[in-house]
Amino acid sequence: MRMDAKGWGVCCPSASRFITGTGSSILSALQDLFWLSKSKVEKQLQIISVLQWVLTFLIMGIACTLILMYILCTDCWAIAALYLAWLVFDWNTPKKGGRRSQWVRNWAIWRYFRDYFPIRLVKTHNLLTTRNYIFGYHPHGIMGLGAFCNFSTEATGVSQKFPGIRPYLATLAGNFRMPILRDYLMSGGICPVNRDSIDYILSKNGSGNAIIIVVGGAAESLNCTPGKNSVTLKNRKGFVKLALRHGADLVPVYSFGENEVYKQVIFEEGSWGRWVQKKFQKHIGFAPCIFHGRGLFSSNTWGLLPYSKPITTVVGEPITIPKIDNPSQKEVDFYHSMYVDSLIKLFDKYKSKFGLPETDVLEVN
Repeated sequence: MRMDAKGWGVCCPSASRFITGTGSSILSALQDLFWLSKSKVEKQLQIISVLQWVLTFLIMGIACTLILMYILCTDCWAIAALYLAWLVFDWNTPKKGGRRSQWVRNWAIWRYFRDYFPIRLVKTHNLLTTRNYIFGYHPHGIMGLGAFCNFSTEATGVSQKFPGIRPYLATLAGNFRMPILRDYLMSGGICPVNRDSIDYILSKNGSGNAIIIVVGGAAESLNCTPGKNSVTLKNRKGFVKLALRHGADLVPVYSFGENEVYKQVIFEEGSWGRWVQKKFQKHIGFAPCIFHGRGLFSSNTWGLLPYSKPITTVVGEPITIPKIDNPSQKEVDFYHSMYVDSLIKLFDKYKSKFGLPETDVLEVN
């Protein structure tokens, strides 16, 4: 610093460079801090988006039923009564394709849900809009997170990847007896996995429909654990018979990473734990699992949040199925065998690309 003739302070060049350099460093630090904060905010939004779906899956139906019963006992009973009247009037809507909402399917929350893992949908072949389809989704996992994100939301761009195809994810019919939950599920294009619903969609809803069935169901969920690639399929032939009756093409779908997001206690066959699970499965339709993921605030603690592991869902080549009103067991077995072979080929073709060693094989039970 020096003084000029009028007494004004003038910075020397070196001081000027120091001030400029310091200002740039501070600005850079502030920018880094800003982006770090943005990253943290996005991560928290991802956690919240996944947590709300986990809670929906586990307790929303029971919670809404209890709340509705409570409201009936208060001064606001008329609200609950009106909803119950609507429920009676609307009871059969889930069996007729439901009531999907593109607005709900495009919620921003589903993009945060997708990015938490992340989840990706891979298309291998085009699907004709003049045909109907039954997608066999494998494996079930604990909650079928890949199936939900890919086919009940637009987060991974299913409508852009398969233009003109309307996906319907099929789940337990009991979910549609639960107030509020039924409407939430239908808004995403979810339908009951029963014959009435599937018959309606494939015969009275035009063409370009794709019903996604998690073929292994509750039985398969009992064996899902990280590092294990097995599907329950050998004796699951009802979906093939439905495809033959309606002439709907079968499409094998495998989700790499679906089994990696939760850890589960696996009970051996013949143990008391497995006995209890099978009783629940037989009489209620689902099997209670003892599982855990990560904690809400730390990935090093246990909790209900799934681990953030990549899930990649690969949609395979459609198998052309003829329309046979009353298919014989021999015909069902033939196309079931074709489907199993196609699923194994799909797994073998993409396993190394999505993180599995070449030596891994798909176990079909």
